[in-house]
Amino acid sequence: MAEIVETPEVLGGKPRTEGRRISVLHVVDQIQGGRTPEEVTTQFDLTLGEVHTALAYYYEHPEEMHELREEVAERVREHREEAITGPEDLPDDLRSDEEPSQRP
Repeated sequence: MAEIVETPEVLGGKPRTEGRRISVLHVVDQIQGGRTPEEVTTQFDLTLGEVHTALAYYYEHPEEMHELREEVAERVREHREEAITGPEDLPDDLRSDEEPSQRP
């Protein structure tokens, strides 16, 4: 039977299917995104039991799953703030004084 485990050195300790690098949240996101459990089994080479075990874990641990989603959302916000979206975000030593249309 499939088990959900948490190990700090794999996926940052997020709950996942034992022996796999597929998190509970990833499986749930696929289902909530419209995939059927059977499609998830094919896409990630999981058994139907592993998919249902991940779903059961998600619904049996709502506080933990909410906290994980908040952590993920915070990391996304941080990465967006740090993202280079245009030349003005580059360090001065990497900026060019020329406009892109003036470069060869």
